[in-house]
Amino acid sequence: MVILKRPEEIEKMRASNRIVAVILNELKARVKPRITTGELDRYSEELAKNKKASPAFKGYRGYPFSLCASVNCVVVHGMPSEQVLVDGDILSMDFGIYYGGYYGDAAITVPVGKVSADAIKLMRCTEEALYRAIEQAVPGNRLGDVSAACQEKVEASGYSVVRDYVGHGIGRQLHEEPQVPNYGTRGRGLKLKAGMVLAIEPMVNQGTHKVKLLQDGWTVVTEDGALSAHFEHTVAITEKGPDILSQLQ
Repeated sequence: MVILKRPEEIEKMRASNRIVAVILNELKARVKPRITTGELDRYSEELAKNKKASPAFKGYRGYPFSLCASVNCVVVHGMPSEQVLVDGDILSMDFGIYYGGYYGDAAITVPVGKVSADAIKLMRCTEEALYRAIEQAVPGNRLGDVSAACQEKVEASGYSVVRDYVGHGIGRQLHEEPQVPNYGTRGRGLKLKAGMVLAIEPMVNQGTHKVKLLQDGWTVVTEDGALSAHFEHTVAITEKGPDILSQLQ
């Protein structure tokens, strides 16, 4: 069941998502060669504690960290470690917060030092695909319009969208209905209504869309070892259009 949020609930979600946006921005400023993803995870938890918020992912279905830190061919759910980042890596950071009774969730992919032109192109395409999808998040459209807008941008750029992992509704629960695929057909699927809040999160691969799960039960990597990028915003659908709650103003 899709839960519609009242305007006052959306304002509470704006507060939780603002914390996510601020923390991701501070993490981004720390990303550089020689830092470890474990350090970034510990810093994210410290920042959340300072904001009197709870990291949303830590303990969720047994996940042991606050931050998902996915390096290069890791698509999602990369587990922080003492792996040292090096010049030329790209790092996807997915972070969530529980605050004031509501969840916030967002993700960014950032370069580590100087990266290749191909990596920059992939990251730009993924972020643009996210905004193309968000533009379609208006009352009266169908969920397929959101999904297709993402897929069309990605495939026109020569990349592929991950099928096995998707976006989701969000609110008092981290994952609510509906699922939000990054591929689809315009005019198909659930009709969008004001009050829906969606976490839209394209995961885009340089090569095949196929992925595989590592033995740790969490880490998802590209099947062919090519790069992957991930961007995400939490978006409220309103009569005035999409309202990006996890964006710094």
